[in-house]
Order: sequence, then C-alpha cells, then structure tokens
Amino acid sequence: MKTRTSWHQKLQKAAEIVDVPPSWIRRYGTGKMLIPRPLDLDALVRKVPKGKLVTQDQLREKLARDYNVCATCPLTSGLFIRIVAEAAEEDIRAGKTDITPYWRVVKPNGSLNEKFPGGVERQAAHLREEGHVVQPGKGRKPPRIAGFEKSLLEL
Repeated sequence: MKTRTSWHQKLQKAAEIVDVPPSWIRRYGTGKMLIPRPLDLDALVRKVPKGKLVTQDQLREKLARDYNVCATCPLTSGLFIRIVAEAAEEDIRAGKTDITPYWRVVKPNGSLNEKFPGGVERQAAHLREEGHVVQPGKGRKPPRIAGFEKSLLEL
C-alpha cells in the first residue's frame, strides 16, 4: 500500500531554470525562467511580519532577481504557495508554533486566495486578527484587503 506524500515532503522539490516557453515570450521576454523550490517561497513568506502583506507577484519577482533570471513561473509558483500553506496547516495540526504565515500572501489586487486551506474565510480570519480590514467579495470576486498597498512589504 502506497503512503500519501505529506505537504512537507512536497516542499522538498528542487528548483529548475528553463527557457521561457515560446507562448510566454510576449509577456516575459526571451531568456531563462525559474521553476522555484517550494522551500524558496516558504522562506520568503516566513519573512513577512505580522501586519504586513506580500503579493504573489512580489514573491515571483524577488525569486527571479535572486536567481538572475527574467521571470519566475507563475503556474508553479501558485501551486507551490498552496503547498506552503498546506504544510503550515500540517504544522498547526501537529501543535507547532513556528508556522509559515501563508495568510499574508494576497493576489496582486489584494484579494484573498480561495485555494488556501479553509478558503478565504480562514485567510480573512487570520488577517483580521492582524488588524487588516477585509472587504467582502462582490459576485464571484473574492474578498480583498482594504488599502492593501499600504501594508505591502518591500522584498
């Protein structure tokens, strides 16, 4: 019987540097693109202090600078941020106190991430505890942080 891979095991994936796919050249330019390590994203998110926020774009831009490439893959980065969040939830269930504050990662427009554990409700609860004002979503749009730009951390 095969055992299920834990979220912490998924954090261990290695980074890769690849050519920017031809269909993405118009957006990212020619050159190299980083497929990041989930641990790289985890390390960056751990640096976001209480009361501050960071966008997924900021994380990708910081990693691209660190690896000296023109871009960081947005698809894998989104998946790996979710892995970071799920691993943090494993830590919470295990009673650990040194938790990666994944809830401080918002989308580029300040909206919350529906794919995080517990959905936008849990992320909103964490952010309210840290003093952020969460505006309700409208229609199919998820809730967002009011004036989130003022809380963004410079990476």
